[in-house]
Amino acid sequence: MKNIIVLGCGMVGRAIALDLSLSNSIIGVDVSPENLIRLAGVSNIRTVRADLSRDTEISRLISGSDLVINALPGHLGFAVLRQVIGSNKDIIDISFFSEDPFQLDGLAREKGVTAIVDCGVAPGMSNMILGYHHKRMKITSFHCLVGGLPVDRSWPYQYKAPFSPVDVLEEYLRPARFKINGKMIIKPALSDSELVELENVGTLEAFNTDGLRSLLCTVDIPEMIEKTLRYPGHIEYIKVLRDSGFLSSEPVNIRGNLVRPIDLTASLLFPLWQLEDNEREFTVMQINIRGYENGDNVEYQYDLLDRYDAASGITSMARTTGYTCTAVADLLLRHVYSRKGISPPEFIGFQEGCLEQVLAYQEKKNITYNVTRKGSKC
Repeated sequence: MKNIIVLGCGMVGRAIALDLSLSNSIIGVDVSPENLIRLAGVSNIRTVRADLSRDTEISRLISGSDLVINALPGHLGFAVLRQVIGSNKDIIDISFFSEDPFQLDGLAREKGVTAIVDCGVAPGMSNMILGYHHKRMKITSFHCLVGGLPVDRSWPYQYKAPFSPVDVLEEYLRPARFKINGKMIIKPALSDSELVELENVGTLEAFNTDGLRSLLCTVDIPEMIEKTLRYPGHIEYIKVLRDSGFLSSEPVNIRGNLVRPIDLTASLLFPLWQLEDNEREFTVMQINIRGYENGDNVEYQYDLLDRYDAASGITSMARTTGYTCTAVADLLLRHVYSRKGISPPEFIGFQEGCLEQVLAYQEKKNITYNVTRKGSKC
């Protein structure tokens, strides 16, 4: 039985802790007593309340761990990753911070640490799937559509945040990078909106966000595009907030107090975007990979549609994100994957047998990626 510490026990961190506790000893750490109460009394889980914005606190807490899971909000993610690597601890990170993780590659190699970043559904599984095919064929294009949504559409936003609202808002602000004809293209987030029809879901709106991340520098593919999915009309409300300054990070003086508009907006939106207990929601992802394989012109399509699990009370986004993380943790703990340094998920896909094991792990949790292949001779 390994000692694993989960930093951040919100919706996704809780799912990770519960899953890993089935065969490991877990310490769940969070600043929120409400989050920790949800783990109270679970076998093999001990909870600790702590402020994880302090480096000294992190070093103390992780000292006896075999593996660290970073499930904290994005604004804390990079600093925590650096602290954990500096403490010679292997780590899997799902915080999706904005900084370049490869800044820490040299430190991780020096410390002999395996640090897997962006280990969720997208980025995460999307990277792994692309990495798997990148080693087996000449890919000419990669398209990914992904989103997590409530079943019940409530006015005006028709959205609930399955993780930190601030992190969601950051996705709506960060310039979107993608590749067309081998060239990097940068456009504002929320641009190039289009309506798409998805089986068993209906019509959704897709728009640019900065989801490719590490893929832009780890694989050489001439066309790569990722878009986020929401119910039609959602992004118009977000654009109004953005263009009116409500998402700005520049402090404004309000009666002598400096306030960041984005912090105020997130505080106001959180009650509106918070999933209710037992609220139904789903995660949908469609990946298209085209190129040449063994003399054939081929197209692979991966389809995921996962729904809230009423039996466990775990949301679909927590399942699809969290169980990607725990499946990869299983690879590390069994020494199937042990590359030192910073590893984005596509590196796991590069390694023979890893994607198959991750998919099999998730299949046991009733998370299924349906794969179709079309091919013709060149």
